[in-house]
Amino acid sequence: MNRTPLLLAFLATLAPAAHAAGRSDDARQAKELAPVRVEGRAHDDRHGTALDAYGNASLHDTPAAVTVIGRKQLDDRQIRTLSELAREDASLGDNYAPVGYYQDIAIRGYPLDLATGLRSNGLTIAGEQPVALEDKQQVEVLKGLAGLQAGVMEPGGVLNFVSKRPAEVREVTLGTDSHGSRYGALDAGTWLTPSFGVRANLAWEDMHSYVHHADGRRNFYALAADWHISPDATLELDSDYQASAQRSVSGYQLLGGDTLPAHADPTRMLGFEPWQQPVGIHAANSGARFNYSFSDDWRVRLAAGHSRSVIDDNVAFAYGCFYSPACANGAPGNFFAPNGDYDVYDYRSPDDTRVDDEARAVLEGHFDTGGVSQQLTLGAGAFRRLNDQRADVYDYVGTANIAELDPPYFAPSPNQPGPSVRRLTSWQRSLFALDRLHLGEQWQLIAGGRFVRLHERAYDGDGALERNTRLSRTLPQAAVLWQPSEPLTAYLSYSEGLSLGKEAPYWTSNDGQMLPPRLSRQVEAGVKLDLGDTLALSGALFRIRQPYQFAQPDDSAYGFTFVQHGEEVHTGFELGANGRVSENLDLTASASLIRARAQDTGTGAYEGHQVANVPRFRAAVHADYRLPFAPQFSLLGGWRYASPNVATPDGRVRVGSYNVFDAGLRYATTLGGHALTARLSVDNLFDRFYWRDTGSAYGDSYLFPGAPRLARLSVSYAF
Repeated sequence: MNRTPLLLAFLATLAPAAHAAGRSDDARQAKELAPVRVEGRAHDDRHGTALDAYGNASLHDTPAAVTVIGRKQLDDRQIRTLSELAREDASLGDNYAPVGYYQDIAIRGYPLDLATGLRSNGLTIAGEQPVALEDKQQVEVLKGLAGLQAGVMEPGGVLNFVSKRPAEVREVTLGTDSHGSRYGALDAGTWLTPSFGVRANLAWEDMHSYVHHADGRRNFYALAADWHISPDATLELDSDYQASAQRSVSGYQLLGGDTLPAHADPTRMLGFEPWQQPVGIHAANSGARFNYSFSDDWRVRLAAGHSRSVIDDNVAFAYGCFYSPACANGAPGNFFAPNGDYDVYDYRSPDDTRVDDEARAVLEGHFDTGGVSQQLTLGAGAFRRLNDQRADVYDYVGTANIAELDPPYFAPSPNQPGPSVRRLTSWQRSLFALDRLHLGEQWQLIAGGRFVRLHERAYDGDGALERNTRLSRTLPQAAVLWQPSEPLTAYLSYSEGLSLGKEAPYWTSNDGQMLPPRLSRQVEAGVKLDLGDTLALSGALFRIRQPYQFAQPDDSAYGFTFVQHGEEVHTGFELGANGRVSENLDLTASASLIRARAQDTGTGAYEGHQVANVPRFRAAVHADYRLPFAPQFSLLGGWRYASPNVATPDGRVRVGSYNVFDAGLRYATTLGGHALTARLSVDNLFDRFYWRDTGSAYGDSYLFPGAPRLARLSVSYAF
């Protein structure tokens, strides 16, 4: 195999473009050389990320655990949803991720706040949308408080979606699956002039779900443009729009609050009624980023983004057993009945509108003071979130049982949603500063902080002010890095973060009360090692502490009061490997061991065991092996494991561990001088039943089974 340095490979790719554009007369007379196989680093992290808090450093110089899921991995695994994305790293897990609805995941055991947990090119987007991946070059999983430090956020981390940039590309992809779904996508880009390029991504999908009655469809359109205004100034623009419609699938609940449903069927839609309409989601995201270099040492970066998601929520919702005779003997009404009965509600909330607007300015500079080299980052940001909703319909219509293939027919509620009113206005304004000091060749010291001012106003269904939250906080962060050699980085970091308090669920004595914001603290130590040019290894040890908010049993009329008492502490160890192991084998592997505990809560039954929906151990391995005797063919394989998962706050109920195996085949060739790639992937090869999620939403606990075996086939042709 010929190995070419990365810089020479880059220059080699520029030569044909310069020839086509007529930029060099000499290039037209250059001698055509024999083809050379060029390979870059499989885990190339030389680029910067959206980590303003660390001075836009490379991943290797970032004192935080960051996983990058690249375009090749997205294509080979044929990933379409956030829940499928969560399978790729052991630090990720589902948290209330129904089929047919926008989904949430957890990082390091902490669920993302959908208001701030998803980002596109570093800018916040409304999390209440199914994020399309066709126009994404990679997904960055920024773990823990040290992963971003972007003001008010949950301590687990964030996901940052990085868009494809303009390039000379024209590729069409067609696909299907074992249920008969149909899929088509187009990726087309070009440089219209030497300094201005565009790229468009379009997708259409007719989804035939493995869940009965949950078929759906979606259309997606995205456009990106780059303008190299001058050698010192660049402008990047992105815009996308997606419309989707699919019936939402309700989750199971514990029977009587303490028993797992026997013979649960992942293909069954609980509560299905013929009048149930699909959940329609119309989402649009746009962003602009302007970079200007004053000199080799100083530059400014400006960014602004707008995100809007409109959800037409419709579901025949399976929940609780308040109206079932089987719950008349004291069984908790917010779980399914001991005999499997559940209530069905007609829930409609149209025009649920979420809007995120964000602007940011960052100044970066480098200077020397004596023998110390410094990199300074100064920035300011503003983030606004709006939520408009109509008074919803949430009416009981009947009671069904989990043993029924389809529940009986119940007439829908005659009531209609009310007018739209403003329910939330939230402003976050922040200033941040960071200084990275290079102390010789081996040591770096990072110190800085972010000052956050939050003003949030919540309104009731009639538009009257219900809550007015104002707070200001300075969130420090610091890290030390040791680099005894270029391939090795070791770091130790400390950081603080702020997240909003949770709202008390309706079945507690203080229904609707919003608890105070929570200050989180994290200590992390990690190592990053590059083995040659192709394989990267990493390890991180962390401890995150956050005030614990939970429904505490008491002698009130409701039996519970939602309180903030004690701490939730996650102590974990992560390992990762990514890159080329041998000439023909690529490997992506990760493992996560987390001890998640609630402590000093005043409720002994809730302490001394693992927190709900945080498996103690997870592992994920994905291998890509190119057959030496048939290099056009590559065998793909995967393994996912999770240890037993707690399903109740007192730890009495837990779901079993699972091993899930995936397999695939990739065939790459040329047709008419153009690249053609066929991919076959089979998820859950042995069709194993498992509970993938025991998380909660709005104070209620749910159980979601994993998807049964699913085969997908796609063909991509570059024309």
